[in-house]
Amino acid sequence: MIKYFRQNYETLCIVYELSLLLQHISQLMKVHFIAIGGSAMHNLAIALHNKGYIVSGSDDEIFEPSRTRLDKLGLLPPQLGWFPNKIDSNIDAVILGMHAHADNPELQKAISSGIKVFSYPEFLYEQSLHKKRIVIGGSHGKTSITSMILHVLAHYNIACDYMVGAQLEGFDVMVKLTEDAPYIVLEGDEYLTSPIDRRPKFHLYKPDVALISGIAWDHINVFPTFENYKEQFQIFAELLPEDGCLIYNNTDVNVVEIASQAKGEFNKIPYSLPEYIVEDGITNIKYQNHEYNIKVFGQHNLLNINGAALVCEEMGITKPQFYEALQSFKGASKRLERIFDVSDVSIFRDFAHAPSKLQASIQAVKEQYPNRKLIACFELHTYSSLNTAFLNEYKSCMNQADVAIVYFNPHTLALKRLPMLEKSTIANAFDILNLKTFDNKDDMLKFLVSFVGNQQNLLLMSSGDFDGMSIETIKNAYLLLNNVKE
Repeated sequence: MIKYFRQNYETLCIVYELSLLLQHISQLMKVHFIAIGGSAMHNLAIALHNKGYIVSGSDDEIFEPSRTRLDKLGLLPPQLGWFPNKIDSNIDAVILGMHAHADNPELQKAISSGIKVFSYPEFLYEQSLHKKRIVIGGSHGKTSITSMILHVLAHYNIACDYMVGAQLEGFDVMVKLTEDAPYIVLEGDEYLTSPIDRRPKFHLYKPDVALISGIAWDHINVFPTFENYKEQFQIFAELLPEDGCLIYNNTDVNVVEIASQAKGEFNKIPYSLPEYIVEDGITNIKYQNHEYNIKVFGQHNLLNINGAALVCEEMGITKPQFYEALQSFKGASKRLERIFDVSDVSIFRDFAHAPSKLQASIQAVKEQYPNRKLIACFELHTYSSLNTAFLNEYKSCMNQADVAIVYFNPHTLALKRLPMLEKSTIANAFDILNLKTFDNKDDMLKFLVSFVGNQQNLLLMSSGDFDGMSIETIKNAYLLLNNVKE
């Protein structure tokens, strides 16, 4: 009899625990991602999964590393494509990615069913209502500044949620959302929010602390004039509350104009270059009779550092503490990232694609290594860079390179429905003597290998990947030159 009751008691306990689990599951928020494979979207999906949400998603194409990362957590859609039957009354919210179109069948089903549809930035804002929001804006430097701040906060074990646009060393994901962290640091992109919301993303975050790193015309398919583009930053600055803070680069005349004209009672704090020296390819920041050796370099990065330092001061970190922690910062992925180094040769990979970014990256490498020949290779990949209406903005931006190369793929032009470019048009726009122009990656690879020599740096700049051109072949050529085995 005792054995009978014990068995039944154990069964009842199991049933009770299962009922509690099912009740808990039923209370969890269920979120569906339309275009889950995007760089930002799949990171948000992972962040919500880690937070305990029930996550599902769809996409019509998913590339690496998104595919492997989603698959590892059981979030990879079993089939590619859009399936309206995935949208039912059990879904609490849909998050819409920029890759989807306004007529997406899953989106239409969600709207007709009355399910709340969030854009990516809208959802991040909802998740951060009870936090101090720090938003990093600007045409360039956003990812680097955000990365520097996160690195320093991690060094001092300061709890912080975040969203950053590149993979960082020591961070598993590019998005982190918790209930407890008092701060959230957001990289504030000025591009469109979603296919059905034409506002810039950074307008939706409503910052308590805002930073503007620089303003240089970009995204001409969305902002047809520079004045229209600049206006978005004016709106961004004026979103600050009375007790807010605007940190701004006072070496950029357009940023200074925005700061001076911004209406509001919030605090305005300018920043400029720190005192520094470069010796033997090493940059040191000088502050209060101390020198801090840093691993990143270039005046644009030094400006980024001082902007990040001011943000961290708003979070209780002094400048000496900031510089001390920053010494171990190696940079964000693809941001003037050193991917090869042998003897007196280095290869750098950089996300640069706008004229101001090209100029800053080239200047940085030349200043750091004045005795090395610089081969600068740029891929026209974005809509703006491939558009003849914008192409003249690149005039003279590669002049400091010893060898300047521009690459474009005719297929990319076709995909973006842009007219074919002539090499002569590119040469005239860049206005560089002896500019090398290629529309075939294999021809460009042969040229780069033939040009291999000592006392050189190769700078590869693109928001793409040069159509998969074999960087390994170039590395091997340098290794062979220096009699080094890989």
